[in-house]
Amino acid sequence: MVTVTIENLSADLGPKAGRRGVLHGISATLRPGELTGVIGPNGAGKSTLIRAILGLTPVSQGSVGIDGRAVAQMQPRELARVLSYLPQGQALHWPLSVERLVALGRLPGLGPMSRLAEADLAAIHDAMQRADVLHLTGRTATELSGGERARVMLARALAVGAPGLIADEPLASLDPGHQIDVMELLAAEARAGATVVTVLHDLTMAARYCQRLLLIDRGALVAQGSPAEVLTGERLRTVYGVTGRIDLTGAAPMVVPLERVRG
Repeated sequence: MVTVTIENLSADLGPKAGRRGVLHGISATLRPGELTGVIGPNGAGKSTLIRAILGLTPVSQGSVGIDGRAVAQMQPRELARVLSYLPQGQALHWPLSVERLVALGRLPGLGPMSRLAEADLAAIHDAMQRADVLHLTGRTATELSGGERARVMLARALAVGAPGLIADEPLASLDPGHQIDVMELLAAEARAGATVVTVLHDLTMAARYCQRLLLIDRGALVAQGSPAEVLTGERLRTVYGVTGRIDLTGAAPMVVPLERVRG
């Protein structure tokens, strides 16, 4: 189990990126056993926050710690054993078989020149089963559909066996059935004690599956808490610029955008 602490975090991507001050003073705690959703409009800074947590984006102020240890002091391989990462995009350039691609998730735990042991092979099989890609065994990953590729990349992240999992827009390219499967899987990882964080655009999925939400707008954390605390009609208007129908009272919460706010 790991606890991730974000304290007064700011990030500046610099002039080469054409953007300054992407994140502004964000503080939050990501706890074991919780599925935390990071939500907000396009360009709000959600992916930058994820990358800052993982030490992939320079921090201009504040810090990120894992169980009291600064991420900035951790080696990449060590950090990868603690937080597995599913980036958005799923770009593949090498014609690896599906099982070999998933097996890459075991690399952080292997020593130099080490070979996969029985425990590694079992972890790979288990990850593929949980991500519903066992039937793709033997296929070439670059020949898969977008949805198949997304699930294989999720299996690779699961194969790490890390106590924390960060997934950036894992529902992209998936049909509704597999979107539900992925959210059920992330929720199950959290129930098993993992610290799970995911970037989402689907507010209904966020309300249904996440115990905690971080709402980011223009690089600032404008709200955090339970879905009922964060997803209000006023915030839909001020953050997303839409009106919506919100029902968080039943067993199947729903947030349905209705129309743009004009004027």
